[in-house]
Amino acid sequence: MTDTGSPPPVNQELLDEAVHLTREAGRLTLRWFADHELSVRRKDDGSPVTDADQAAETFLREELATRFPDDAIVGEEFADQQGSSDRTWIIDPIDGTRSFVRGVPLYTTLLAMFDGHGPAAGVVAVPGLDEAVWAGRQRGCFHNGRRCRVSTQSDLGRSYVSASGFEWWPDGAFDRVRHREPRMRTWGDGYGYVLVATGRVEAMVDPGLNLWDIAPMLVVIPEAGGRITTWSGGTDAGAGDWLATNGALHSELLSLLSPPPSDLTG
Repeated sequence: MTDTGSPPPVNQELLDEAVHLTREAGRLTLRWFADHELSVRRKDDGSPVTDADQAAETFLREELATRFPDDAIVGEEFADQQGSSDRTWIIDPIDGTRSFVRGVPLYTTLLAMFDGHGPAAGVVAVPGLDEAVWAGRQRGCFHNGRRCRVSTQSDLGRSYVSASGFEWWPDGAFDRVRHREPRMRTWGDGYGYVLVATGRVEAMVDPGLNLWDIAPMLVVIPEAGGRITTWSGGTDAGAGDWLATNGALHSELLSLLSPPPSDLTG
């Protein structure tokens, strides 16, 4: 009997196009990668932007508008484009611009698509490593064309926890996690989620995100068998503090990142 309450699988051809376009946009950024004369500008919020960010987003916007003219587009670098369908594409041309500027190849190019049922497709390309992870709703998660899954490790003391950095963690959170003795690393930004989805680390802790930073992960992590929520346990897409795990460690890490007030006071 068919479960009519479940959202339908995403169209496979649409997912294939999303993967192709994201990887092409990522390859485009390599023209500027490790360029010592790269011009870096500051946006109003103080974050960096380069010609590579804008070129990659422009490429994706133009290609998406040609293929899906009725769809809305949201991106980090340019104004939102309204649409008449129930689909919205969400772009982060370079997630980890600071890494990109410094010649660190762990930056990513992100593309997601939401429809009337919610998150439907997500692609995370790592052009500097020629890697990509992608997923479609009810289609599974894939790493360079091969099905991938999160790890099965349930002992935090034997796990790897990644983060984009530790300076943004709230007071006490770092020490609470550290005292459980996981291996803590800064394989950050979008690449940390690639590592979770492929079972190479157990968790990615990522505070202070925008919608475009997290959108593809809302498909990639669940389709890889993991769990992704805000630090308060919510799942609504949007800005905030996010945690992605293999599922087995999720509740424990949430309790360490945002414990109830009674736990803080003893």
